[in-house]
Amino acid sequence: MTASTDAGRRPGPPGGPPGGGPDLTTGPIGKTLILFSLPVLGSNILQSLNGSANAVWVSHVLGEAALTATSNANQILFLMLGAVFGVSMAANIMVGQAVGAGDRALAKKVVGTSTAFFILLSLSVGAAGFAFTPAILSAMGTPPDARAGAIAYLRVIFAAMPFMYFFSFVMMAQRGAGDSRTPFYFSLLAVVLDVTLNPLLIMGIGPFPRLGIAGSATSTLVSQTFTLAVMIGYLYRSNSILVIRPREWRLLIPDFGILRSLVTKGLPMGFQMIVISLAAVTMMSFVNRYGVHTSAAYGAAAQLWTYVQMPAMALGAAVSSMAAQNVGAGKMDRVEQVGRIGALYAILFTGLPILVIYLADPWVLRAFLPGTSPSLPIAVHINSIVLWGFIPFGMAFIFSGIVRATGAVWPPLLAMVISLWGVRVPLATVLEPHLHADAIWISFPAGSATTLLLAGAYYRWGGWRKARMLSVRPSADAPDTGLGQAMMDESEAVTGEELREITRSSASEPNRPKSEAPAE
Repeated sequence: MTASTDAGRRPGPPGGPPGGGPDLTTGPIGKTLILFSLPVLGSNILQSLNGSANAVWVSHVLGEAALTATSNANQILFLMLGAVFGVSMAANIMVGQAVGAGDRALAKKVVGTSTAFFILLSLSVGAAGFAFTPAILSAMGTPPDARAGAIAYLRVIFAAMPFMYFFSFVMMAQRGAGDSRTPFYFSLLAVVLDVTLNPLLIMGIGPFPRLGIAGSATSTLVSQTFTLAVMIGYLYRSNSILVIRPREWRLLIPDFGILRSLVTKGLPMGFQMIVISLAAVTMMSFVNRYGVHTSAAYGAAAQLWTYVQMPAMALGAAVSSMAAQNVGAGKMDRVEQVGRIGALYAILFTGLPILVIYLADPWVLRAFLPGTSPSLPIAVHINSIVLWGFIPFGMAFIFSGIVRATGAVWPPLLAMVISLWGVRVPLATVLEPHLHADAIWISFPAGSATTLLLAGAYYRWGGWRKARMLSVRPSADAPDTGLGQAMMDESEAVTGEELREITRSSASEPNRPKSEAPAE
């Protein structure tokens, strides 16, 4: 069947969704969730190993002041990535809902509008961050002996920001279309390049220049840029739903209905990440008051925390993609099952690495700190207080991922604001005169427990089941419960009829190569 026959209904592989990935609306939920999560988890592990390898080279070659510089700079990096996370997630959810409904034309239009928006956003953030790097680090109270290194490192990172933003967007869009394996393979390529280039550029080995701390950031710039180019080339050759070919350039003209959803739904999700990052920056400023040894201990402990959070982060990405496709297909009973199973998995797979770290401290911390460092016992003490709090955080992440997948984006944001800025930061501020640095560490699990309480309450009793991000109707092979349609005013709804016409007209072009026609 050609695309001109029925462009809006599942023109991917027979029986599969239009994105060409696995259909997440059928099959056993537990098995599907694990299989979809594993490549996401693998990507997260690779990214964390990359960051850990960079930290090892920086700390052992350049010293604790350099590690403090990268820790401070990375807090800013996470803040900037948080600014784009929401829009990436909104695009992911909209692609997933369109794929779940079997509407390829609408999915393509989402990709076109999102691509144009991301190009402008990434360039703007990169330029602004580069210009204001010194002022940002001053506001954080970066220690004087780490300031010069942090500026050099962070300015290269901001130069890499457009490529990092777009890399993140393309990976999340692939997951929304049901494909979590391809992003893993390209994450592997990026990490191998980064880890290889890191010592070469830091120490100036062979023909490479000696860049010091800036070499660590330069390796990220080179690896992300190269991998992004290779990934886009692969997606073009595989005729992915996520690429815009020359005959489809009209799709890059923003559709204002989709753009409105990207902004109004994406910004609250982005604000949530910004709230998290700002809280982290604030906590870093608290830590910096206690000197370079405590700051280095915190940076080393935080390296382990990334691994503890990875299973929940992977499960959260998986449940969001699964929930979005099932929302598009009108299978709300299946959405709730995904949430329950995901929360149980979060307890199990977050608790296991915590147990391992508790048993292996301080040996695992010696990867980031010399055995004789005065920072080492401080890092062990930090872990003893903070680590267990990632279990409730992981469960809350699952509940929030399910809720966001329908388009209900404000309640998770409010829960995060309350837990971080109503509990964590004030608690640390109030207790610090009495408990000193321990007040900072105690505030972490207290904030996580609050997040779970609020997120779980809204998941149980909130009105998220009636929210939608796009106006889509389930395809003929999905049961139409009426829940797959948008709960919004008709004047604001994004319709797919005229978008299908674009696909029909493209498919009927006389000079179109046969190999580029999407298969049914």
